Amino acid sequence: MVSGPIESFRDLNVWQRAMQISLYTYRLTSAFPKEEIFGLTNQMRRAAVSIASNIAEGYGRNSRGEYKQFLGIARGSNAEFYTQLLLAKRLGYGTPSRTKELEGLSQEVSMMLNSLISKL
Repeated sequence: MVSGPIESFRDLNVWQRAMQISLYTYRLTSAFPKEEIFGLTNQMRRAAVSIASNIAEGYGRNSRGEYKQFLGIARGSNAEFYTQLLLAKRLGYGTPSRTKELEGLSQEVSMMLNSLISKL
């Protein structure tokens, strides 16, 4: 975690947590059934990567309004990811400890995004 000034999107705690979601999602989905490679595996990975990507893209924009717009997109991607994670859990894919950890991260990122959006 960064305690100094924010000089880059990489310094944002919300971006760091979103990157954890991406990393853990790749690890989780690598054990999914092979028939899911073009289904749930692909969808979860894309949604997870989209969270951090949109935070970064919004940070790099020239206006507060655009930044908020991309944070909103990141929030939507997080909701999409969370829904897919719950489906994977219900299907019995992945370990309970990893899915629980991802649920917690997703909820944390949601709160962080809401807070950041309201501050802008």
